[in-house]
Amino acid sequence: MGKLIYDVSRVMAWFGGFVLSLVAVVSVSSIAGRSLSAFGLGPVPGDFELVEAGTALAVFCFLPWCHLRRSHADVGMFWNIYPAPLQRFLKVATDALMLAVWLLLVWRMGVAMLEYRSNGEVSFILQMPVWWGYAASMLPALLGCVVYFWRLLETLGLAATQDGFTTAEGGHGWSRSRWRPGRARSCCCCFSCACRSVCRCWHWAWLVPGWSTA
Repeated sequence: MGKLIYDVSRVMAWFGGFVLSLVAVVSVSSIAGRSLSAFGLGPVPGDFELVEAGTALAVFCFLPWCHLRRSHADVGMFWNIYPAPLQRFLKVATDALMLAVWLLLVWRMGVAMLEYRSNGEVSFILQMPVWWGYAASMLPALLGCVVYFWRLLETLGLAATQDGFTTAEGGHGWSRSRWRPGRARSCCCCFSCACRSVCRCWHWAWLVPGWSTA
């Protein structure tokens, strides 16, 4: 069960990246069309509507995998001085709160989807039913419910973690498991590495099993 959850979450994250790439193409094409209006070109019709729906879908695809890897942004200045029981309590409380917030979000999103479907509201330019965007994001959102619950079970010790799987715990996504003495820590933000002697980013490595830039 755990392997299936991890594999589906990873594939969903890849799909989110594909959707986000399409959104970028639409946005660039629309901007280029506006700048070349003198040559008879123009913006992509409904570009704002497409970007809005596509970005929401991409975010919902990313978040389950992000949560499995504990890659949410956090501030851990005092984390290492906390005693182990307090650290465990905070991890459990955080995962439980994240699950509760996610369930609340999915519930309200489902209510909104049904309301938009019943009143027949459409977008301004494309005349696309608004509930379509909610429906597209609902599948990864439901997957997120399973992922967030599974992550809580792992934290409680009621479910086994995947063999060979490492999380990116630490401030700004530092991967402690990849850090070795004599080597600067890698983080997902180049700006955070500017003051370090080595700047290596892991923007894509976490999506490919076994891929390391070492």
